[in-house]
Amino acid sequence: MPTLDDILEHIGEFDLFQKQVFFVLCFMSAAFSPIYMGVIFLGFTPEHRCLSPGVAELSSRCGWSLAEELNYTVPEQGRHGESLPSQCRRYDVDWNTTGLSCINPLENFTGYGNRSSIPLTPCQDGWVYDSSGSSIVTEFNLVCEDSWKVDLFQSCVNAGFFLGSIYIGYIADRFGRKLCLIVTILVSATSGVLVAFAPSYLWMVIFRFLQGSVSKGSWTAGYILITEVVGPSHRKTVGILYQVAFTVGLLLLDGVAYAIPHWRWLQLTVTLPCFLLLLYYWCLPESPRWLISQKQNDKAMKIVDYIARKNGKKLPAHFQNINLEEEDGENLSPSFMDLVRTPQMRKHTFILMYNWLASSLLYQGLIMHMAMAGENMYLDFFYSALVEFPAAFIILLTINRIGRRYPWAVATLVAGAACLIMALIPEDIHWLKVTVGCIGRMGITMSIEMVCFVNTELYPTFLRNLGVMVCSSLCDVGGILAPFIVYRLAEIWHELPLIVFAVVGLIAGGLVVLLPETKGKTLPETIEDVENLHRQENPREKIIYLHVQTQEVAHSKCDLSLAQ
Repeated sequence: MPTLDDILEHIGEFDLFQKQVFFVLCFMSAAFSPIYMGVIFLGFTPEHRCLSPGVAELSSRCGWSLAEELNYTVPEQGRHGESLPSQCRRYDVDWNTTGLSCINPLENFTGYGNRSSIPLTPCQDGWVYDSSGSSIVTEFNLVCEDSWKVDLFQSCVNAGFFLGSIYIGYIADRFGRKLCLIVTILVSATSGVLVAFAPSYLWMVIFRFLQGSVSKGSWTAGYILITEVVGPSHRKTVGILYQVAFTVGLLLLDGVAYAIPHWRWLQLTVTLPCFLLLLYYWCLPESPRWLISQKQNDKAMKIVDYIARKNGKKLPAHFQNINLEEEDGENLSPSFMDLVRTPQMRKHTFILMYNWLASSLLYQGLIMHMAMAGENMYLDFFYSALVEFPAAFIILLTINRIGRRYPWAVATLVAGAACLIMALIPEDIHWLKVTVGCIGRMGITMSIEMVCFVNTELYPTFLRNLGVMVCSSLCDVGGILAPFIVYRLAEIWHELPLIVFAVVGLIAGGLVVLLPETKGKTLPETIEDVENLHRQENPREKIIYLHVQTQEVAHSKCDLSLAQ
């Protein structure tokens, strides 16, 4: 029986139909960007200081500039070797006292010989923020003792990603890619709107968690769908470009955030267009590859006929039927145990899970760590996003000539090494630190793009969506850990997070070499196909294997070898 890849060679591997599907799915990839990295703008922390009752009136009466007001009324604290205005403590004095001097008002408080002897108190009356916009930090006062709540806000959306990776992957494999896509888009858009109208921090986190629990599932289901309707020779390209659309979404997010510096309006602006993605119900078909895996060949052939007509091709007469060749008695219902049932499946699952975790940890961690030293978050975010375009270009240049495995391993090792070098560069050579950081960002971007489409190529069709979802769930664990590693470890030593990232990245790069090369291989349809991937790389192993087969099976294996 012919496979779907055989038929796609005759009716078009990436013709008009596939290009239209790819184009419309790129909108969903771009729409995922504000959910994944929107915390940079929704939760930005501007310069702030304690609100001291009476200071504003005294400053107005004395005609102080902002610098003079800070000098006279705000205590100093040491941070990273600098003396800066305190953000979490204020003088425990009454600024409404009459007769305060405009030259040095603290001298008017008797009993204090100098500033250092004046008692300090926490910010009991709130904070003053030096920002014309608003964020969840300024609205809910997520600073000082409550600064960890910003980390929790981002960790909650990643926790939602983690939960969704498990149950949505099963739904997509059990009930189809299209149904999963439509339902998750609707829930994600609705919960995104609810985030914008959240009356409190608790409700905001709840709605954000709900949005995370479905949004990544829709992005991944779209990724699976597009890779399943194109031929093998174009699969890697559309997989990379689908993620490039995510980068475009980052740039659009940066522009929209600059134009709308108020977090509730920003959240609405990036969420409401997502309801238009519900039009996918009318313009996207179900994956014929999934239908075949569910033994719904008649429905699959109808979609194949439609693809042929759309591409201006005619389906050859000898391709009027299609089947999934399987072992007798193999269960085509996806199961978590299938991911670790056989040796090669087990090895693939564990290595992919670790690399997903490492990629996410380094990707989000580098962005957050570099942002801590930045002066203009919009420009910094823009420059760091631009680095992702050459990363995709390098992949496209190398992947046809070298393959998947070695470019992926080198990119991950470069990212880990860059983190280590950054930690060793002195703070006063800031330009070099930023340059090395951009190289690391490029490397880890390549790693994320590689792990996405290699993950789909290492699992059989009936298990593919579940396999990608489960493995990528470790990406979400990395996302949960990243903000706490960056901000909490930096309190011990500013460069300590980079050391952690370096170790994680170097180990990940070494593990990639243990995976089989998938360059030029058709997508595996069964678990047996996955187990045979490593045999196809070792001619001696193949010869030994052929000698123990029956004559009929041996001939089929030889034909497979010659075809490759």
